[in-house]
Amino acid sequence: MEVVDGGDRACGELLLVLAARSRALAPRSQIRLLATDPAAAIDLPAWCHLTGHDFLGHGTDDDGRTYYDVRVSAGAHSTRDSNPWRLDPEPSLPHPHHREEHP
Repeated sequence: MEVVDGGDRACGELLLVLAARSRALAPRSQIRLLATDPAAAIDLPAWCHLTGHDFLGHGTDDDGRTYYDVRVSAGAHSTRDSNPWRLDPEPSLPHPHHREEHP
């Protein structure tokens, strides 16, 4: 299990760290993120739901800090590097009402 100490970072910064680590690890790897931001209890499960990674739960470490466990998913949706709370845009598809004109 990869342990990441989020320190006293705010949740946006925690997501930047978590997204970077999840991209660097093999599928099914587990990340334990230590965090003090109370918003992490809401934001981290929501980010996992958004991206497709598995939120495994949370608990309290020996030193009293809260941890959040995440399993990296092979089929996860990629996010923007600088905005991990935003999915990468889908490739553009032709509009369904657009028809090619044939001479």
